[in-house]
Amino acid sequence: AQARARRVEWVRCTTHLTDTCPKGLNMPRPKPARTATRPRAPRTAPTPRRIAVIGAGMAGVTCARTLMQAGHQVTVFEKSDRAGGRTSTFDTPFGSFDAGAQYFTVRDARFTQALDTVPGLCRPWSANTVRVLDAAGRVVAASPLPKDAHWVAKPGMGSLVAAWAQPLQQAGCLQTHTRVVRIEPDRMAPGSWQVCTQEADGAQHVVAGFDAVLIAQPATPARALLDASGVGSALSRAMAPVVQAPCWTLMAAFPQAVRPGLTTLGPQWNAARSTHHRIAWLARESSKPGRNSIERWTVQASPAWSTEHLEDDAERVQAKLLKAFSEVTGIRAEPAYAEVHRWRYAQTHQPLGQSHLWDAAAGLGVCGDWCLGHRLEDAFVSGLELALAVA
Repeated sequence: AQARARRVEWVRCTTHLTDTCPKGLNMPRPKPARTATRPRAPRTAPTPRRIAVIGAGMAGVTCARTLMQAGHQVTVFEKSDRAGGRTSTFDTPFGSFDAGAQYFTVRDARFTQALDTVPGLCRPWSANTVRVLDAAGRVVAASPLPKDAHWVAKPGMGSLVAAWAQPLQQAGCLQTHTRVVRIEPDRMAPGSWQVCTQEADGAQHVVAGFDAVLIAQPATPARALLDASGVGSALSRAMAPVVQAPCWTLMAAFPQAVRPGLTTLGPQWNAARSTHHRIAWLARESSKPGRNSIERWTVQASPAWSTEHLEDDAERVQAKLLKAFSEVTGIRAEPAYAEVHRWRYAQTHQPLGQSHLWDAAAGLGVCGDWCLGHRLEDAFVSGLELALAVA
């Protein structure tokens, strides 16, 4: 309780809001404390603990940063080459692509406070009027104006998590190219945990002495890790109802559109939701702030089509999505660059219904956007509230 009441510096608004919250927000304020009849004993800071965080997406980095600010020793294990998760930006000779999260909204006061630590990094995207297309690519409606602005990080969506991960990296707390394959009781220190890891070159290691292990991964691999380790059975059962759908993403560049008198190809809108059986979302990357002007499109396949073609080879998927893209946009030109990426766990169809899971007795916890939904802010809130529960 003492730890939860303490202010976490990089996110000034904890679940116990203080006067450092932004003015104008309709949030409850704590009541003034009554005059004490006798002096209170000074609070003692909690003993720093060693905590492992598995996954360096938005949820994992938020959780790790919060715990590090609370004075704990944190080690983050990430299987890819950088922090970011589904906010990762793909760099190409023609410019960047946001292959995963396209934008984010800001509703939680604590998210606002965290964004204030990186001033100027995020800007609103003007594509607030998202078109709705029929299967042939005709505009049938414009989505209602959203209540929340669409924000993007620059120069790519991955820049936000990367910026927040810098203190972890500088402190030597972030281990990339490292996959955790098993969680075990520490054989040398009863009551503690050790994690078995595998690096990109196949080298295996055991890192021991953790007081808690927190998994910040999609629900399916998180459950698989717990089940394979023979631990956290209650957590695994609680995650069973969660459903996440896959997504194939196409990235295509058309540099031939950048010449005098021609700045774009095809439609004049910059973002659309489509009812085409293959395509659910299209966005002109070059319309986002902080990007170069080369015509680039990110196309996200529908959950149903992605599920049906989940194990297809990339070349076949690319050909089918390029064909659908031309049908929807009318762009018949051959792209100078095209690539596809498969996200096995992209959109949450059935969330957990609570921000996180934490077994204090076992020292095991899980977090992720899938706990609350599939928005980037859901991942932030999930990681933050798990950290506050642990701290």
